[in-house]
Amino acid sequence: MNPLSFFSQMPVLAQTVGLLALSNLFMTFAWYAHLKNLAGKPVLIAALISWGIALFEYLLQVPANRIGYTQFSLAQLKILQEVITLSVFVPFALFYMDQPLKLDYLWAALCIMGAVYFIFRS
Repeated sequence: MNPLSFFSQMPVLAQTVGLLALSNLFMTFAWYAHLKNLAGKPVLIAALISWGIALFEYLLQVPANRIGYTQFSLAQLKILQEVITLSVFVPFALFYMDQPLKLDYLWAALCIMGAVYFIFRS
């Protein structure tokens, strides 16, 4: 049984967004969690652990993009990924990395919403 088979009954947009959100969660941890959790470890150890986490990201991201590409253009997939990246990163930064909430997150979100408009308007 395919572990992602429950996604196959959903619309393409829901499948794509769900898989990309999960993959982005893994990638955000792979890219940034070592700054908090492995700061005292050698860079090689942090890199190997991050690569291990990133493997799960790719196991979700590749099918997400294959599914999404059946309905969306490459540019639409990329902008969708950027929206999801910011949607995952901001809570990660606030709650996991204990970073302060900045108005810059709002401005970045507004810029990305503009990109969404221009890419999806046709």
